Amino acid sequence: MTLPTFLKLVEIRTKLASLFPFLIGLLFVIYRYDVFEPLNTAIFFSAMLLFDLTTTAINNYMDYKKALSDEYRRKSNIIGQQNISEKVVVTTIITMLTIASLLGIWLVFRTDLFVLIIGMLCFGVGIFYTFGPIPLSRMPLGEVFSGVTMGLGITFLAIYVNAADQGIAHFGFSGYTLTFEMNVLLLLEILLVSLPCMLTIANIMLANNICDLEEDIANQRFTLPYYIGKKNALMLFQLLYLLTFAAIIGAVLLQVLPVYVLLVCLVLIPITKSIRQFRQKQSKLETFPLSLKNMMLVNGTMAITLLISVIL
Repeated sequence: MTLPTFLKLVEIRTKLASLFPFLIGLLFVIYRYDVFEPLNTAIFFSAMLLFDLTTTAINNYMDYKKALSDEYRRKSNIIGQQNISEKVVVTTIITMLTIASLLGIWLVFRTDLFVLIIGMLCFGVGIFYTFGPIPLSRMPLGEVFSGVTMGLGITFLAIYVNAADQGIAHFGFSGYTLTFEMNVLLLLEILLVSLPCMLTIANIMLANNICDLEEDIANQRFTLPYYIGKKNALMLFQLLYLLTFAAIIGAVLLQVLPVYVLLVCLVLIPITKSIRQFRQKQSKLETFPLSLKNMMLVNGTMAITLLISVIL
């Protein structure tokens, strides 16, 4: 497999969706706890990126295998377009998954078993998102799973691998006793900080499913817009952005995030415009990219303002 083909298989252009939760988690842990573990951060980033590439490759492979028409298989999937050997694709997936798993195990030894539990949950959702007899992506839960695993899971782990000894949570052995404890208040802080990533990533999936609604039904993919209807799905699309800004304002008022983060509200103007455009026309080529742009605007601005707070 050539490098350009590999990059298309793993849809490298979409990896910003996992980069922003990582950056926000890293900047928040430096701001909030004044700690930074370079090696743990590097291990986690490598494992996270490899696993993200793996899940995308699995997604493309399973869509190719489960397509009900040759035309859909050929036109809508990178494997059909590039005529890649299925054996090469499977080998690539297994190799990336193995390396990501080994890196994750290394990280567990450097932190505690809580990383193992959260990592296993994220791995499970990522693999079974499109794999198995009833993949999660063919259910009305894709938005929830993608938002929680990427928006919350990545942000939490980016924080925890740097601050495992800060009393956020602990799961490990004390002599022969297996103990688990957590600080509910600190966990709620992380949840609040993660909400902008969670909601904007969920909206990427929602926008994708709205645009693909008719094609998905033809291929027996019954996503959330199928169950609630396109009109309600578009209303939900708008509501999730409103909740995003409400979470940011709430986090600042509760002094979880610095006041500089309120500058994120400036991007509300272009986002309102893009919501209006998407409600008028739902096109995979023309208006779906607006959800990606919105995610970058919100989380990119949030990352920049957190960086300013860390520097100052």
